[in-house]
Amino acid sequence: MAYRFEKHYTREEAQALLPQVRQWLQQLNHLRRELERFDKRLSGLMNPGHDVGGELVNNWIRALADTQQVLGEFQSRQIFIKDLERGLLDFPAIIGGREVFLCWEQDEENIEHWHDLDAGYGGRELL
Repeated sequence: MAYRFEKHYTREEAQALLPQVRQWLQQLNHLRRELERFDKRLSGLMNPGHDVGGELVNNWIRALADTQQVLGEFQSRQIFIKDLERGLLDFPAIIGGREVFLCWEQDEENIEHWHDLDAGYGGRELL
């Protein structure tokens, strides 16, 4: 049988990553707020006659690079961010020979839900 994903997590493997995943989500949300702040300030400076550059642009570029780096941590592990604000993640898994997602939200203590690949949050079921 051909699977959509190369990496599949057991509940225990996904569970073991949660402390690190929580940190990454915190970083991403912090960086997202930073970028929104920089975007507001930069758009105010984009009027003719303003010199856009210096520290503000450097900080903006650094925040973008940091965001890419943290997103890469998820991507390289095939962990899917479904909703950043809620911290909603999917981990590919095999349950009963079927490819599914283990589903976790950051306010949940443990990984206790799964859903079919095409079902989404509304199709969540208890493990």
